[in-house]
Amino acid sequence: MHLEKLTLINYKNFKNFETQFDQEINCIIGANGTGKSTVLDAVYHLCFTKGYFNHLSTQNISHGEDFFVIEGRFQKNYKEITVNISFKKNHKKVIKQNGKVYTKISEHIGQLPLVIISPMDIDLIVEGSETRRKFLDGMIAQNDRLYLEHLLQYNSALNQRNALLKYFSANNTFQQDTLDVYDHQLIEFGAQLHQKRIAFITDFEKQFIQQYEHLSQTDEVVSLAYKSDLIEDEFESLLKKSLAKDRIAQYTTKGIHKDDLLFNLADHPIKRFGSQGQQKTFLIALKLAQYNLLNERNKVKPILLLDDIFDKLDHRRVTHLVQLVKEKTFGQVFISDTDLERTKQVVEQTNQSFKIIEF
Repeated sequence: MHLEKLTLINYKNFKNFETQFDQEINCIIGANGTGKSTVLDAVYHLCFTKGYFNHLSTQNISHGEDFFVIEGRFQKNYKEITVNISFKKNHKKVIKQNGKVYTKISEHIGQLPLVIISPMDIDLIVEGSETRRKFLDGMIAQNDRLYLEHLLQYNSALNQRNALLKYFSANNTFQQDTLDVYDHQLIEFGAQLHQKRIAFITDFEKQFIQQYEHLSQTDEVVSLAYKSDLIEDEFESLLKKSLAKDRIAQYTTKGIHKDDLLFNLADHPIKRFGSQGQQKTFLIALKLAQYNLLNERNKVKPILLLDDIFDKLDHRRVTHLVQLVKEKTFGQVFISDTDLERTKQVVEQTNQSFKIIEF
């Protein structure tokens, strides 16, 4: 699978931009602020229906304009796929594949698998559990559409339950029967999501440990641990036990929406006990494991985006990535960087075709 052509209209700092890509390696070179990361963000947008660096569609519109358009022409399994995403202020985003509008945006997720490695990945370590949950959900959803549907239904029931708890508090009232409707939905969808998360993490951790060993060339012990309220108790029981607390807090305090994916180095949190080098290795290993698992399950090599990472990585880690590219581990690769000569030196080692786009 690869992206052949990209067209941008009023997307961030691009009023009108069009380019074609090499099916192996594409280098987007320019100083910070020139739009090199915007190109990668647009590619991400085409695959996930939202930007990587800013999820708010209104903030992705060029200054002074009221709409944007992103269009990409892909080749996948010898078929041409054209994806068009348009957004106008105060309107819903419209996503089309080969001219046909999606009735549900979620139907698009997973059709064009993609993995990004970026300096922003550090948020997975330093930020709270929500960031890691989104990462986990995103990985599973790319090859399990039913998981995504259940997640959306769970979140809808959760939002309605929370709104009901606020209503009860504001009006000094309570209706258990009404609350039960949303409790049953949370229990039904939550249990299925919980089981799928456990199964996925079991497979994912094996891939991750293997990648970390290759990258670090050490005997450091790393692990992933799934933390969930549902491991300790049944969801129905949790909701009953936490009801009094929920009514006071006016939101649902227990459930899979509180889950976390713990990152450990020698059984200690890497956030507190890992060096910068160990944390970088940990993050790249996570993303390479994600890539391999997507490749195995979808039988399609995902697009790989390497955003501005060469000046953040030491020579050993760059060499490892180059070797993987050289071995054709990856499909189409997009690289953004500020240094043309450094990038050329790296990609020339891969013995693959490449295109350089300078801003």
